[in-house]
Amino acid sequence: MEVRWGGGDVDQIRTFAKELVALQPDLIVAQGTPVTAALQRETRTIPIVFVVVTDPVGDGFVTGLSHPGGNITGFLTSESAITAKMFELLTEIAPGLRRVAMLFNPDTAPGGGTYYFRDFEAAARSTKVEPIAARARSDAEIEAIVTSLGRESGGGLVVMPDYFMVNHVGPIILLAARNNVPAVYPWRFVVAKDGALLSYGPDLRDIVRRGAPYVDRILRGEKPADLPVQVPVKFEMAVNAKTAKALGLTVPPSILVRADEIFE
Repeated sequence: MEVRWGGGDVDQIRTFAKELVALQPDLIVAQGTPVTAALQRETRTIPIVFVVVTDPVGDGFVTGLSHPGGNITGFLTSESAITAKMFELLTEIAPGLRRVAMLFNPDTAPGGGTYYFRDFEAAARSTKVEPIAARARSDAEIEAIVTSLGRESGGGLVVMPDYFMVNHVGPIILLAARNNVPAVYPWRFVVAKDGALLSYGPDLRDIVRRGAPYVDRILRGEKPADLPVQVPVKFEMAVNAKTAKALGLTVPPSILVRADEIFE
């Protein structure tokens, strides 16, 4: 086995993709959209099983979910409507919100950010909350966005599922706390370990785990073109009651009864 990890660095990811393809492996497992895109540029013959990818049809990795049609197949991280659900949960725990920003890096987010933003925007407008497309490529830009949200009451934050964001989530959580901005994230671990307010998203460990049988089947002779792309089957929600209290919020029963984990 050869392993490479590029984090949120697109240039590093492309370098590692070239290295791995040059080794001519029997199969490559790709985690995330930027990784899968980099590998696709390098090979159309080596089988690739992706995990935690958002829009494989829109990004051109497969021709269709039921019949991928090429050398790539795998497992979706989440469908676009998840951000509408995240927005809904955020407004449940912080009902006074008047404007909510979706934070993303257009260089690494699916569709440059449009894939997730459409459903978020529709959900916000339906409740007369102002949706904001908050593009950030650096910690400095993240700080400017979160600080601006905190200048007036009624600002909230939805953090888009995006590899850049997960690699910069620590500063986001600190800034949200410092500026009194309620925020929802797609990763449960940030609520447990870092004191984030709220999370809702797919079980990423389960998605990666489900990729192993596809690897096995391909190594035994099946073709990626014939293995349908799979959607997530397990979702999880977590809330940090201590963080809610610090923000002056009360966790409503509607969230308490649905949360998989509540951290005091």
